[in-house]
Amino acid sequence: MKDIKRWLPGALISLLLIAAILYFVDIPKMIAAVRSADYRFIAVAFVIAFAWLYVRAIVWRTLLRERAPYWAAFHSLNAGYLLNAFLPFRLGELGRAYFLSRKTDMKFAEILPTIVIERAVDLAITAALFLSSLPFVVGVKGADRIAMILGVVVLAGLLFLYILAKNDQWALDTFHKISARWPSIQRFGGSLLESFLTGLGALTDGWLFTRFMFWMLINWGMSLVTFYLILLAYFPQAQWTWAMFGLGAGAFGNAVPSLPGAVGTLEGALGGALTLVSGDQNTSLAVALTTHLMNYLTAIVLGGYALSREGQTLSGIYQQLVKFRSKGD
Repeated sequence: MKDIKRWLPGALISLLLIAAILYFVDIPKMIAAVRSADYRFIAVAFVIAFAWLYVRAIVWRTLLRERAPYWAAFHSLNAGYLLNAFLPFRLGELGRAYFLSRKTDMKFAEILPTIVIERAVDLAITAALFLSSLPFVVGVKGADRIAMILGVVVLAGLLFLYILAKNDQWALDTFHKISARWPSIQRFGGSLLESFLTGLGALTDGWLFTRFMFWMLINWGMSLVTFYLILLAYFPQAQWTWAMFGLGAGAFGNAVPSLPGAVGTLEGALGGALTLVSGDQNTSLAVALTTHLMNYLTAIVLGGYALSREGQTLSGIYQQLVKFRSKGD
């Protein structure tokens, strides 16, 4: 209850969207759409969804300059996704940095910037998919402007991080001058900032960033194929632009404050986007629910295994991360 101001807005957004979905969607028709789906496409999509996680671990490990063993990065990544699915405040992002810091000699503050970079590039690619598919979507006024603004903000953020990484010594000197009156903050913050800037160094290494983008684009290509296969299971007439538009909208919905796991917001954004292109809101919701369920299943299987290796439980990890975050605050 101490964190009610943080989690209540997201919970309200999720509950309002769930209520709207239940009001506008014909549930029996949605269930009928699920029953009539072509599960061969869904089965193939499910296999690719698992493979996606193996490639995503390569993406992250590349940003980590391959200082972490592959399986340490893979299990930490999946544990983080499981935490995001069931815990509030996107604690999974802190969680995977926390897990990996325990498995390697890398510091938490050194790992965290790689997650920030990864997520920023995810948003940039999302904006690109959304923008490129918009000309094929009729009657969406103002959406291109919103996507453009989001894309510019993300790119500006990456540019800021790049400038910070290139001027790391200036950033440290400035911090020490400002914090000179508070020796304890200077000691703790200086060490934290130095590790953070070391992690940002990935942005200044051209070859490293090229390899990261190569694997990132392959990873997003797999996402596009996976979602297109799910679409074909429900809409045999589905086009690639539907997949691009839906994937972009779904990613933005996933970023909106919500209950853990983007409950309600993902269904609202993804189902709404597909309704615009298909005109069938009942089947569109079936696609959104199938996609969300697939995300949960992959997270539970691989993330659950990762947590069991650590001898941890969700409640135990939640308490540790809340305490860890409170120290950071």
